[in-house]
Amino acid sequence: MSLRLRFSLLYTSLLGGVLLLFGGLVYGLVSFLLLNQIDYTLTQEAQSIIAVLKADSANQLDLNSAAQVSPTENILIQFWNTDQQLLLARPAIWQQALDADGLRSGVPVFHSIGTGDNVNLRVLSVPVTTPRGPVGVLQVGINMGLVVAVQRSLAVVLSLLTLGAMIITGLVIWLVTGRALAPISMLTRTTAEIMRADDLSRRIPTLGISNDEVGRLVVAFNNTLERLEMLFTTQSRFMADVSHELRTPLTVIKGNLSLMRRMKEVDEESLASINEEVDRLTRLVGDLLMLAQAESGRLPLQLATVELDGLLLDVVQQLQPLAGDRRLVVSEIDEVQLVGDRDRLRQVLLNLIGNAIQHSPSGSKVMLRLSRDENFSHLEVADTGPGIPADDLPHIFERFYRGERSRKRGPGTGFGLGLSIAYWIVANHGGSIDVQTHEGNGTTFTVNLPLKGPQTTG
Repeated sequence: MSLRLRFSLLYTSLLGGVLLLFGGLVYGLVSFLLLNQIDYTLTQEAQSIIAVLKADSANQLDLNSAAQVSPTENILIQFWNTDQQLLLARPAIWQQALDADGLRSGVPVFHSIGTGDNVNLRVLSVPVTTPRGPVGVLQVGINMGLVVAVQRSLAVVLSLLTLGAMIITGLVIWLVTGRALAPISMLTRTTAEIMRADDLSRRIPTLGISNDEVGRLVVAFNNTLERLEMLFTTQSRFMADVSHELRTPLTVIKGNLSLMRRMKEVDEESLASINEEVDRLTRLVGDLLMLAQAESGRLPLQLATVELDGLLLDVVQQLQPLAGDRRLVVSEIDEVQLVGDRDRLRQVLLNLIGNAIQHSPSGSKVMLRLSRDENFSHLEVADTGPGIPADDLPHIFERFYRGERSRKRGPGTGFGLGLSIAYWIVANHGGSIDVQTHEGNGTTFTVNLPLKGPQTTG
């Protein structure tokens, strides 16, 4: 059963139940009021008749006074003596007791009586007494045919109104829920089409959709599709880049091995090239393993007090011989102690400074600056390279990402993992990396790290 049909049946059933309850209350109230009015009429009629009737010296009904009784139209009258003999009947053709049980009640009582000839009576039985004792029982009745007809008509009208209201409501709810659930139906169809075509670029149109739960569901689903498309695109590019990175050194190794096989002698230059490519593969696998462990949460930080200024000077000393004719200049350095993982912070410095060396022209300077404030340390690494294009800037911390102008790598370039690793390490220390760049005027990376460690950050 569809959700649309379930909603329609549910709301129609609820409305039907409410209308039936309301109709029952109306029917009962009208019946009560009609019956109450009839009982009042019978009571008034009985009182007026008793006021006319008189008893003789034997405490029996005076027939002369009985002859003066003139009942209202549609009113039936009987008077029975204490021996249950009928003394008075209006009209005279009613010789059977209007209410046999009422004759023996001993108190005024109302009864509804069915005669079996589709005639329904409402009868009031009133014992008549004098100070000398009981005289008999007066029974006053009225035909309930009109009341029964009104009740039946009211029941039919209420039933038809309830049925009509349920049908109209069911149709309205069917149409309204169809319109309200149309985005969900479209969502289902789009999902099925995406699964069949493997096309994550499809989106559900949001034009005309209300800003309600269904509308927000559609927006959330579109956002999920966008996120999945980005993830799959990134994964596809990641796999392509990994394949390329693995294929390049493997091709070099295979080529050198083939050359030595043809020459039938060991070539030191080929062995050196093989060793360099093996080191390259080792670094690539190590970086990939580290990122995988980091993203799965299996790479905890070994937190301790770290002298960041001393660590910076050690890294500068380590990288200066690899910088060639480029100079590493520390323009400012404060004494900075913070809580962090020394080895991981060293890796951040190596990646950022090494990246700046690679992108700085020959004979230029890489400027380094370390400062602090009350809560954070600030490390700046500035190069004088070509800068980062605006289109590439949002993606520089993605794995293997490279701008179009740098897709072809030289022998000394990395794998596109350094900035991703640095970003993860800084983020898990509770810090951030800011980038300022101008094309043609170099790039400045600023690393902000909390002095008290990652546990104090939100």
